[in-house]
Amino acid sequence: MSEAEARDEVLDTDAGEFPLLDYRLRRGGREWTVLHVAAILTDEDETRALVRKTNRLPYGVSLWPSAIALGHEVAVRAADFRGRSVLELGAGVGLPGIVAASLGGRAVQTDRDELALHLCRRNAERNGLGAIDHRLADWTEWAETGRYDWILAADVLYSDSLHPHLRRIFETNLAPGGRVLLSDPFRPDGLRFLEGLEAIGWTVTFSKWEVGDEATPRTIGVFELTPPTGPR
Repeated sequence: MSEAEARDEVLDTDAGEFPLLDYRLRRGGREWTVLHVAAILTDEDETRALVRKTNRLPYGVSLWPSAIALGHEVAVRAADFRGRSVLELGAGVGLPGIVAASLGGRAVQTDRDELALHLCRRNAERNGLGAIDHRLADWTEWAETGRYDWILAADVLYSDSLHPHLRRIFETNLAPGGRVLLSDPFRPDGLRFLEGLEAIGWTVTFSKWEVGDEATPRTIGVFELTPPTGPR
């Protein structure tokens, strides 16, 4: 996993201009590229982003390790996405959904922040994927009625208050036979949410990815969620 710093592009915002970096995900002989303002790869990076926030940029314009892990997971499961409908929640810079769309998925990417969605759209075009549908959407005021074969979400379980909204989206917007791929750095809140789904009949399996520097990698879980069969 390499990080190429390309400072020839900027993100122009009300808070000023911010240099954009270029992350390149390489897998199976293919390459995807996304612009972002910062890569949150270590615990120190995360603390600085969440606790010592010094600008007014939304978190979604940074590249988080869970998005990198989810992008790799999608890439190694190419056949699962070909011809399938895909909904990405909290897309941010858009890496997982971009990978899914490039593998033949029909992708809709959503985020509640206009600036993040602008960068997400820009990254889709950067990868030759102008057909991706981008929608401004808030989980707490969710109006999306479409049903999807896959729902993708990276690092969305950070707050207990959001869990009922996410569960409702999973239950409402998954097509019959659909599944969720959700990545998380094993946060306690996230694990409680997953345990709660298992308690009501969801099947939860996971794989692990190591993201970041070899000396101090972040361990990320990518969880596949299958809803219970029969009425919910």
